[in-house]
Amino acid sequence: MLELLRIFIQVANLGSFSKTAKALNIAPSSVTRSIDKLETELGVALFKRSTRALSLTEHGQQLFERANLLLKNADDLVSSIKDANAEPQGELKISVFESFGMQKVSPLIPAFLKQFPEVNVQIELDNQLVDLNSSAFDIGIRIGKPEDSDLRARKLIENRMVLCASSSYLDVFGSPSEPSELSGHNCLLLNQGRQRCYWHFNSKLSSQKNSPQSSLQKNKKVLVTGNLSSKGGSPLVEAAIAGTGILLIARWMVEEHLNDGSLIECMPEWAPSLYEQGSGDIYAIYQGSRYLKPSVRSFIDFLVEHISD
Repeated sequence: MLELLRIFIQVANLGSFSKTAKALNIAPSSVTRSIDKLETELGVALFKRSTRALSLTEHGQQLFERANLLLKNADDLVSSIKDANAEPQGELKISVFESFGMQKVSPLIPAFLKQFPEVNVQIELDNQLVDLNSSAFDIGIRIGKPEDSDLRARKLIENRMVLCASSSYLDVFGSPSEPSELSGHNCLLLNQGRQRCYWHFNSKLSSQKNSPQSSLQKNKKVLVTGNLSSKGGSPLVEAAIAGTGILLIARWMVEEHLNDGSLIECMPEWAPSLYEQGSGDIYAIYQGSRYLKPSVRSFIDFLVEHISD
């Protein structure tokens, strides 16, 4: 039945028995017999035949719409069984935004290739958002889940933010103690394509009884300005270390610098964010096929295992 359906789908797409025979490299009489057999088994006519055109009947249109999904699920099932114990191999194309790619993903690739030597990785570090449905990329690494329902997402890390600056900057300009004071500071800005840049803060202490901030506004939105902006975070981190300004950035980007004292966390009693509804988590995005090819599945599993909060 599945092979009959494949021939039926091809005839419906090409609109011709002869073209289908040529595409499938079989005799035209075999195509005709297959369609006749399928119609006999179903007890309905699938095509309206004339000397000028071949078109689907109402029953044929119904079958066409559902047969595509049936064949795809069948092919996926066969592939999953074949690939269950298959060694990952072949091309694997990955798109990841620059800072996360440099700091978190690229250092892991040698270990991944050592474990799976038959895989050929191509990685592109780019802050442009790629369309996985129309591009050759297998995996995209992004902030936030995709809105596209045809794509799937697996969480890699929580994108927690931190407000920080170098001691040389704070010694000169002082350390802010409250979000509104940031309007008087030189802020290093992630370029989000907006005319104005706002930073958002949520008080960690306002919910605690008898705390000094219990009566203060829990959420604050601050308009910030500065003399340096960038689509990627790396130039801003370097500028912050050099004492150029105060920075709001993902904690994973500056954890090392916070630990060695190159940068100092500011206002730890406030939870900062670039977005009013939070900064979102970082996900590995892939096409929504139910059964992944082994190289995609293995690489995502590898990332989840080695990248942690």
